[in-house]
Amino acid sequence: DDNSEEGLHIIPSGRHEYAFSFELPQTPLATSFEGRHGSVRYWVKAELHRPWFLPVKLKKEFTVFEHIDINTPSLLSPQAGSKEKTLCCWFCTSGPISLSAKIERKGYTPGESIQIFAEVENCSSRVVVPKAAIYQTQAFYAKGKMKEVKQLVANLRGESLSAGKTETWNGKQLKIPPVSPSILDCSIIRVEYSLMVYVDIPGAMDLFLNLPLVIGTIPLHPFGSRTSSVSSQCSMNMNWLGLTLPERPEAPPSYAEVVTEEQRQSSLAPMGACDDLERALPGPLFAYIQEFRFLPPPLYSEIDPNPDQPTVDRPSCPSR
Repeated sequence: DDNSEEGLHIIPSGRHEYAFSFELPQTPLATSFEGRHGSVRYWVKAELHRPWFLPVKLKKEFTVFEHIDINTPSLLSPQAGSKEKTLCCWFCTSGPISLSAKIERKGYTPGESIQIFAEVENCSSRVVVPKAAIYQTQAFYAKGKMKEVKQLVANLRGESLSAGKTETWNGKQLKIPPVSPSILDCSIIRVEYSLMVYVDIPGAMDLFLNLPLVIGTIPLHPFGSRTSSVSSQCSMNMNWLGLTLPERPEAPPSYAEVVTEEQRQSSLAPMGACDDLERALPGPLFAYIQEFRFLPPPLYSEIDPNPDQPTVDRPSCPSR
């Protein structure tokens, strides 16, 4: 109305509905997150002002995801490592304990299972246990200080390994539970994940190996699940092909290799037959001689696989 205050619109009594929308900024927004020492939250707030009454306020939260596509090459690269530890007790030194582990890629989404390929060799005198676990690390930054919280997400346990034994994991699976995606580009909160493959050694520090993980929001493409394995196999297969295939393709055989002199002489017709052929053909004989004489080299499929069998003579005549 004309008598409304600046920036306000007075409405009459009754039910009124207003459609509204807000466009999120183009700059990257941190993923919504609830942590122990901090959080990232987004909400829409509405207020209704009435004369002589307190304003009515309403706030609704919504979730924002900064999408992380795990189909990027950096997140599809395999992760691997190896470590070794020697146990010492006073003046007695036992054999080493070695650990090597590998996973197919770095990026995963919640609900997927990580296939772990690992080998543990126990050359010590103790009984050790290979284990694996997924950890979430939360880092909070404020006023030049940082607090870090590390939480266990999922774990598994292998069989006990006595002295002199070796255990191999050929794709042992560890499922990722529903967790928030990684937060890597926020200035106040950072959320990271890692896969720890370790050997539990009683009475000594554990031998552990950390493999970084990124939990994304866009799952693996159906054709991308074999990217890492296919790429590694492709280089091997191409090297193998390079050893068996010749550098240059083999040239087609010459006429002398395909048709013998005896067969060529037997295919020549007498002069009488040549005259009859000239009268039967609608054009000059020279054109047809050219056609027979300058044929292109034969294809491999045109080579007679049984040269010893009799062949059908082609009518021709010597050039004049």
